[in-house]
Amino acid sequence: MERSTETKAPLPITSIRSGSGIEIAPDAYCYTTKISNVFLIGNPATSPQWVLVDAGMPHSAEKILKEAEKRFGPDQQLQAILLTHGHFDHVGALIDILEKYPVPVYAHPDEIPYLNGSEDYPQPDSSVEGGMVAKISKTFPVKAIDISEHLVELPVDGSIPDLPDWRWLHTPGHTKGHVSFFKDTGRVLIAGDAFVTVKQDSLYKVMRQKKEVHGPPVYLTTDWRAAWESVSKLADLKPSYAATGHGKPMKGSTLAKGLVELVNQFPDVAVPSHGKFVDTK
Repeated sequence: MERSTETKAPLPITSIRSGSGIEIAPDAYCYTTKISNVFLIGNPATSPQWVLVDAGMPHSAEKILKEAEKRFGPDQQLQAILLTHGHFDHVGALIDILEKYPVPVYAHPDEIPYLNGSEDYPQPDSSVEGGMVAKISKTFPVKAIDISEHLVELPVDGSIPDLPDWRWLHTPGHTKGHVSFFKDTGRVLIAGDAFVTVKQDSLYKVMRQKKEVHGPPVYLTTDWRAAWESVSKLADLKPSYAATGHGKPMKGSTLAKGLVELVNQFPDVAVPSHGKFVDTK
């Protein structure tokens, strides 16, 4: 396995939720690593086996695994890792975790090049319309990691190994191979960065974790038409609960209203007015 040297240095950004967790369903737990969320999927009342969705910020492996031990007990058994996508803040602890637990890592075929070392992500657009986080995004790592020996493509039928009650959906836009995960029972959605529940380009709102439904992070979203279509697809699921890669989980009427407004006003409220990834609204 090979990690990008860019991911070795910790980034000086964190939020008030860092190190905290919240149960969003009996078998879904959200844990925050600095500014990114990871998800521990599995019901500790019935089994010590669990699946990790995303791997958070760099240098967070020990905290994620300690949280898993608290939730599933000292005999916790990590079965697999699912990736919504491979940006640095979603794979930061991945190699450290794999060195301890060499489990399969599932991703969409279009995301594989960024995870097998063959292709780097596009450079973030720090010139894009947005707040302070957008401006400093030029420092964010984009080099691919190489976890080829662990990589497995998600099944084409939408099923998820080890999680028979869940399914995955291709939700590109933020990245080519971005996916989201949905459990029909309870209508629980893990949306990655297809949309987020904090204004991610605003440093103040990231740090304070003000809860709002927003489009994907502007500085790294490369296909806005696809991003709009993906948000529409997720809104059509009518989730009761949604947890995203950044921000607090949301539920009920607040979530429903926010998603409808985002879909209906996407070109005006999500797509920046200018930037290298912006073609037309």
